[in-house]
Formats: sequence, C-alpha cells, structure tokens
Amino acid sequence: MAAKANILIRKGRVIDPASGRDDVADLLIENGRLTRIGASLDAPGADIIEADGHWVLPGLVDACVHLSLPGSGRTGDIASETRAAAAGGITHMAAQPDCGPVDSTAVVRLIREQAGQAGFARIMPIAAMTQGLQGEQLAEMATLAKAGCIAAGNAGRRIASALVLKRCLEYAATFDMPVMFRPQDSALSAGGCAHEGPVATRLGLPGIPAIAESVDLSRDLLLVEATGVRAHFQQISSLQSLRLLREAKQQGLPVTADVSIQHLLLDESALEGFNSHCHVIPPLRSAQDREALLEAVADGTIDAICSQHTPIGSSSKAAPFPATRPGMAGVDTLLSLVLELVDEGKLSLTRALDAVTAAPARCLGIQAGQLETGRPASLCVVDAQSRKDYGEHWLSAGNNSPWRRAVLKGNVKLTVCQGKVSWLTD
Repeated sequence: MAAKANILIRKGRVIDPASGRDDVADLLIENGRLTRIGASLDAPGADIIEADGHWVLPGLVDACVHLSLPGSGRTGDIASETRAAAAGGITHMAAQPDCGPVDSTAVVRLIREQAGQAGFARIMPIAAMTQGLQGEQLAEMATLAKAGCIAAGNAGRRIASALVLKRCLEYAATFDMPVMFRPQDSALSAGGCAHEGPVATRLGLPGIPAIAESVDLSRDLLLVEATGVRAHFQQISSLQSLRLLREAKQQGLPVTADVSIQHLLLDESALEGFNSHCHVIPPLRSAQDREALLEAVADGTIDAICSQHTPIGSSSKAAPFPATRPGMAGVDTLLSLVLELVDEGKLSLTRALDAVTAAPARCLGIQAGQLETGRPASLCVVDAQSRKDYGEHWLSAGNNSPWRRAVLKGNVKLTVCQGKVSWLTD
C-alpha cells in the first residue's frame, strides 16, 4: 500500500447512497483524510486522479468473507484475498470466525497483523461464539471484542443446544456485541448438497429443503426476542425465511440480514451438468426464491449483499458433485455482478450501491461505506462502462466461480483504504 499522500480526484460522478449525493465533483484527500468534496477544488502538490466519466464510490464493505491463516491447509491467504478485494473496490471485510478459529486474542492479533502487513483492505474479525466453534462452551467474546472483533458468530456451524445459544446471546447482549447467524438446521440438511427440488431430483443429488433454513431462523428469532441481542442473519436464501424476517422487523426486533450475490443471480438450474462451482451452502434455491430475494433487497427486508467469498483449490472442486467442497470465490466480481443487477433492472443504482457500502456497515456497526469528510478516506474510482476480462485479471487464489472467465462491466481504477492507495491501474 502506498504511503499517505494528498490526492485530488477530479470531475468524477460522486455517488454516495448514505448522503443521497449523486453529482459531478472533486474530492480532496489530505494526510489520509477526506477533507473536501466540491466543484473545481485546488490542491497544489497533490497527486491528481482524473475521474472524468468515472464513478467515485465509497469503499465497498463485504459482510462475509472466509479467509485463512498459514498452516490451515486452505487455498489463498490474507494477502492474496485482500489484494483481490482491493482490485474490486472493497475496503472493509468481515472475516468469519473459521479463520483460526477466532477464539483467542492471539488469533485476532495474527489476523490484524497480516492484514496490516498486506495493506490492501481492512479486515474486521468476527469472534467465535463458542470455543473451537464446537457449540458447547462459550468463548471469551468480551475479551475478543477488546482485541478487535466487531461481532460474534459460529461460522455457520449450528449450536444444537438452545440453552448454550441463549447463554451466548445473553453474554453478547451484555456487551452490546452484534451476533451473526447463518440459519440451517443440521438434521434437515444432513448429507445434502443441493436445493431439494426438481433439479436435485433429476440429477440424483441429495437435497436440502428450504425449511431447514426457516426452522432454524424461527428458533433464532425467538431467542433474539428473549435476549434483546443485536442480530444479523447471513446468506438468507428462501422465501419462507423472508416472511419471518419481515415479521421480525415489523415487530421492531433488532435484526438485519444479507444475501450472497450468487443467490440473486443464480438458481438451482445452474447445477445442470453438475457444475461444482455452483455447489454452495446454503444451496442455490428455486427461481421463485431468487425473485423473492431480489424483491427483498429492493424493499429493504434484506439489508445488504455480500460475496460469501470462499476461495477453494481446483482439486477440491474436481470430485463428484456431492463430494466437492461447497463455496464460491467472490471478492473479485462482487461490484461487477451488483452492477449487472442494475443493468437488468432488478435494482436501482442507489439501492444496489447502498447494499454493498453503507448498509453492510450499518449491519456491522462500523464507520465505513460512506464519503464522510473529516474521516480516513475509503473509496474507489470505477469505470462503470468498461469491461473487465476476469480470465486475464482474476486475483483470488480460488478459481471456484462460474464467473472465473467472464467479461463484466465495472473496472476499478483506484481504491483508497483508510487514506492509503491500495489499488491503482493505469
């Protein structure tokens, strides 16, 4: 990451959903802070970035990424994946607690040190709710919060005991610590690898019914109501779950939710031909579920869109479909795919950008995702019309994406993360 310098970004279309701003303006970054936004700014000695015809956006906030530490045996590391994120305009990433697991302050320090050394994006660790993510003993969430964790979760691993989960939520609520859920009943989903529907039946794949998500979500919402904890539900995938979320929000429960970009663009039909790049958990649902998810993002029932980034090596995707490891690499393409939803008329530009900037920041309770003067600058400059060939410019160590060789709109020319240039192209 380049050393801090004064930067003047000139004549870009500044789009900031948090403030409602959408106009052509200059932006001045001085000593790492965004100091002025206005017409025809002057800054002698500043580095000039000509942004005429480009968009200037807040840095993207990705609420769900899976990263790895050395020795974990996983594909990619913090350096490679944050570099890919910076190239996609992402400045803040919430790292799931399976990066470690994050149940000790030593692991938190290691994650933050490696992210700082790499210098491409800010990593915000999520603490493990239970020791070793085993779902049995409470982790020291308060201590982990002091060490730098922004929330607590169990990385999608279900805590079977309602009593243990209730105690976790009470503990988190005491310290006003948000809790991250990814609802899926382990008994109903056991052995499954695809949505329980006509495609799975035709391909002979074991299914995961949509009710596996909504049953678990019902339990979680009741416990949220009982404990008052702030809750964020990740990777919602089904129509039934959306009905429960709407009711919870109408009742005033402190809940937010996100959906992965792949669940907005793909449905169960993407599994035809046993495409293992589309083996994800929760599984790609029906076309009806996908349309309902898009409507839920548009009306705010779903607050944010995330990448659910999980880089996986080619060998782990080469087995027969049920034996392949679930997950999709997504930080490279998150912005481009969100813009595709706009081009298709599924989301307005303002709502789509809000869903990957200010909205996930609100869900996580962090200061990010908006162009706010006086604060460390985190933003990106995007040529929204030029196309990027991901066959040539893919940076994640994981090749597991159906868009791995796609050509998509949205080419990030500059990313500034907390006042420092983390990505710059000619």
